[in-house]
Amino acid sequence: MHRIRRGFLITTFLLACSILALGLFQYLYGVPAVATATVGRGPAVEAVYASGTVEPVSWAKVQPLGTGRIASVEAFEGDAVKTGQILMRLDDREHRAAVAQLEAELRFLRSELDRVSELARRGVTTTQVEERARSQLDQAAATLNAARQRVEDHRLRAPMDGMVLRRDGEIGEIARPEDVLFWIGQPSPLRIEAEVDEEDIPQISSGQPALIKADAFAGRVLDGTVADITPKGDPVNKSYRVRIALPPDTPLMIGMTVETNIVVRREDAALLVPQSALSAGHLFVVRDGRAERRPVVMGVVGQGVVEIREGLAEGETVVLDPPPGLADGSSVRPNRQRS
Repeated sequence: MHRIRRGFLITTFLLACSILALGLFQYLYGVPAVATATVGRGPAVEAVYASGTVEPVSWAKVQPLGTGRIASVEAFEGDAVKTGQILMRLDDREHRAAVAQLEAELRFLRSELDRVSELARRGVTTTQVEERARSQLDQAAATLNAARQRVEDHRLRAPMDGMVLRRDGEIGEIARPEDVLFWIGQPSPLRIEAEVDEEDIPQISSGQPALIKADAFAGRVLDGTVADITPKGDPVNKSYRVRIALPPDTPLMIGMTVETNIVVRREDAALLVPQSALSAGHLFVVRDGRAERRPVVMGVVGQGVVEIREGLAEGETVVLDPPPGLADGSSVRPNRQRS
């Protein structure tokens, strides 16, 4: 009797162990293991991207008005120059010869006018002859002034006080009207001239901070501030020009190309989840061993994280990279948790 009872107990124990093992097996291998993360808070920044170039706030290009051979260079990179100072001379020998000839003609016509005026005063000739001589003199003077201006046009002068930021062209080379031979400007302050897509421009306003990256300063994020926006956009490129002011101590240099992110909204304590938790505007929250499908309202999408404005609470656990076939109410087994 005792043997029968002992055998029954052993059988019952083995059966219970089998049921427990079967349940454990189903839990371990029948319920999908999922990676999870806890919802937390952190900074979220919404920004508009734009690329641009560093340039002085005050600067100007200097180009010749006509074609000519460079005869002399009077200023070089780094030189301080004043308004009107000669920077370069083009060969003007032909034009100066023309001026000399016209000056001689003008002297002759002026003496001729004096002679005719004296004859007209004595009644030897008519006033019409005198007027004709005066008209010839005026025409010669106008022609001489035009010739002198052509000589002046062969002298490239500084349009403003500043520094020679760059110079192109050497003595003996041919300069043409489309050639920029000098860049004159103030070395500081500097700004960035960026192009912003017309779809994003309504979000931009003066005073907004800008985060700047340049290849020359890898790993550094530099600061700037939106200074102004051009009222008229470019209908071909569908963009607007935005100027970003730089601080006096910026390491950026004139002519550098940069990438900017203009901050249009910043939330220091935003609700954040990993981007891999989201799929088509919803995610799965783990509650009592089951996955609860939760629609959410997203905000800023950042580097690997997404701001959640509605539909989620801090401290909840979300499924990362939801496996195919995961449905609302499915049993899940948290496998590991990522931060």
